[in-house]
Amino acid sequence: MTEKKKAGLPEELAARAGRIADLAKYQAGGIVSRQIIQKQTGSVTLFAFDEGQALSEHTAPFDALVQVLDGGVEITIAGVALTLKAGEAVIMPAHRPHALRALTKMKMLLTMIRQN
Repeated sequence: MTEKKKAGLPEELAARAGRIADLAKYQAGGIVSRQIIQKQTGSVTLFAFDEGQALSEHTAPFDALVQVLDGGVEITIAGVALTLKAGEAVIMPAHRPHALRALTKMKMLLTMIRQN
């Protein structure tokens, strides 16, 4: 195993620049996820949603930052619907119900920060 893999980084990004959105391809009728970093302190995951795909309402034990890289998404947090497009972000607070629905093909980066 290389040092790059031990660090938890995808080979494509370890010690070099790259377009993170290119690390996950769209899949017709589906949702694709690719873990970028996984540590005890948190994780970074790239998602690619086909248009209309959704995650039903759920909660998470940690704060999460959603950064939209491509397309558009409706995110509902504690009953409040927000529409985000590429270049926009929102924090989903821990323990608050949230759901997502892709308005178009959409890619997002999800950063979860663990709380003590």
